[in-house]
Amino acid sequence: METEFKFHIPTERLAAVEVDLRQGAVQRTRMQARYFDTPGGALAAAGMALRLRKEGRRWVQTVKAAGHGLLQRLEHNADLGPARATDLLQPDLLRHQGTPVGERLVQVLQAAGEDLVETYATDIWRLTRDMRHEGARVELALDVGKIVAQAPAGGPMRVAPVCELELELVQGPLAGLVALSRDWAQRHGLWLGTVSKAERGERLMKGIVQVPAVKAETPRFEKDSPPDGAALQRRVIAACLAQILPNASEIAEGSEDKEQIHQLRIGLRRLRTALRELAPLAGGLDPAWEAPLQRAFHALGAQRDRTQVVAESRRWMEGSDAPAMRVPEAKDAPTPADAVREPAFQGVLVALAGRAAEDPAEGVGTLDADATLAHLRHRLRRLHRQSLRDAERFDQLDDDQRHRTRKRLKRLRYLAEFVAPLLDAGRTARYLDQLRPAQDALGLFNDQVTARRLYEEAAEQDAHAWFAIGWLAAQQPRTAKKAGKALRRLADAPKFWKGRRKG
Repeated sequence: METEFKFHIPTERLAAVEVDLRQGAVQRTRMQARYFDTPGGALAAAGMALRLRKEGRRWVQTVKAAGHGLLQRLEHNADLGPARATDLLQPDLLRHQGTPVGERLVQVLQAAGEDLVETYATDIWRLTRDMRHEGARVELALDVGKIVAQAPAGGPMRVAPVCELELELVQGPLAGLVALSRDWAQRHGLWLGTVSKAERGERLMKGIVQVPAVKAETPRFEKDSPPDGAALQRRVIAACLAQILPNASEIAEGSEDKEQIHQLRIGLRRLRTALRELAPLAGGLDPAWEAPLQRAFHALGAQRDRTQVVAESRRWMEGSDAPAMRVPEAKDAPTPADAVREPAFQGVLVALAGRAAEDPAEGVGTLDADATLAHLRHRLRRLHRQSLRDAERFDQLDDDQRHRTRKRLKRLRYLAEFVAPLLDAGRTARYLDQLRPAQDALGLFNDQVTARRLYEEAAEQDAHAWFAIGWLAAQQPRTAKKAGKALRRLADAPKFWKGRRKG
């Protein structure tokens, strides 16, 4: 099992990173690897990689697979001995016999029923240095080189550059690795990369440029073992990061895919809910994390408002003889990549990944399982009651107050989703089904308010925008009435938090 952080290095920062790395004793090694899979891609589909790599003057065979946490990967290396110029080795699965990852490898290949074939290759120069930080021994590895893959049907060779820094915990506390990783990332403007060399090789070989956005997942808890406060925090944060990190990694690399941006914002909203609602369960959550998360969330939201919300508003006005109108782009607005690459934001992601991977023994000041569940029931009940109070006076609320109601309803939804595995799943699902119409109605109202404000800004340069302002002003009272009605129906939803604890 290896525990590591992997960062992408912008081209313009590479020289400074190498100079910094060379402040201590370093070792430089050329590593040339060949990767293998079945013709049907069974290993890639299982999240595994098998390679033969020439490391300096020796051959090493390695198999990797996903581990149990965000920072862990199962790995087993087998030294095959000195390399010769004439060597053209093939993988020997027996080298991994008796290891957890080796057993998984055999299971996947037996199920596939296909022979292994070579898929792609890497040629990397690695510069390594050992450092000690806060009681931890950490290996830093700077990898610069390329991935090479043959295009399908005998097409031309495809090449992708590699420029990344890995920090792996060799010995000692995880906190030392986290602190050192944050320091290097923030000083050099690095960002977390979730795409391994094997995954990049697969994409290169298949010509994949865009990958699907990663959606939210339910936290995982031990069966028949209710978590204490610290354990629940870790599992929920891990579930949030499982959505955030891959989408953020793609966006930092330059993707402007709308769904990836949307799912990243959902992940950030879920994470901020978790940090707010779960903070009383145990220590270890730093209030300073909120500001960078909020900045990234709002920067990505501004991008959405000026593209998707404006486009949606034009569809609303179809058939109403609306004139052509233009909403100007925001001045000096950060791109999605800029928002995600921001050093403070990356530093918070590193800290949270460390918190999610923390050893349970390191937790202090945590509520026990019963007290944890009691707190969660209390918060669900309170958020539900506050939402119903807002529903009764929704017609009297101003736009900002209605927006706060919408945000509170989202917190209620996300908290319910977090704890659903611990409560009655059926009652929780029915509650969420009845909550969804209110959330959709409030979302539509909020989009209309946002669109109106953007058109008011546009009207300073384009008088045609007054048409949209008037049209939206006429629609908002009707939309608000529907939202209030949908919110009041929440009173009939099953109070799932009153049910018995699962198991």
